[in-house]
Amino acid sequence: MREQLDAVLGGKLKRVEQDLGELTITVSAADYLEVAVTLRDHPELRFEQLIDLCGLDYSSYADGRYEGPRYCVSTHLLSITKNWRLRLKVYAPDDDLPVVPSVNEVWNAANWFEREAFDLFGIVFDGHLDLRRLLTDYGFIGHPFRKDFPVTGHVEMRYDAEQKRVIYQPVTIEPREITPRVIREENYGGLHH
Repeated sequence: MREQLDAVLGGKLKRVEQDLGELTITVSAADYLEVAVTLRDHPELRFEQLIDLCGLDYSSYADGRYEGPRYCVSTHLLSITKNWRLRLKVYAPDDDLPVVPSVNEVWNAANWFEREAFDLFGIVFDGHLDLRRLLTDYGFIGHPFRKDFPVTGHVEMRYDAEQKRVIYQPVTIEPREITPRVIREENYGGLHH
């Protein structure tokens, strides 16, 4: 499959990696939509199905040693014709407003996956016709899968018996530091040196 990808996509491939028998190609945001159409339609490739699409936040990847764009979209494709699987990655060029083209017109299975990545990571899919929150409330502020989003969130909701409705209020949980337990016993777990 790698030879066909190189022959068909050539200069549009920024990176090609093979780990654990899986092939991952990375393309620029400017080439993403064109590459997606080529992957689907070219007779040497024929990736007819989008299996999954997800957002990624690399802001604290590899203990801060990672340098590059913060937000990535990873798309998992399947060629039934060729019996091939492929991961297609694209990085949003702007960390402050992450935007990549929508592939919903290429594979309509991308619809809710792109909405989920928008909702949870704040990645905007240019050209998506119905890009709105999918898992959080419409009034929700922020994107909870971003690594800088607080684990406790900003607000909590509860039912108020006096008002007979659900209300939102500031978080009442106090942050705490969890220190891992360190076991220093010589023969712990039956290990003898």
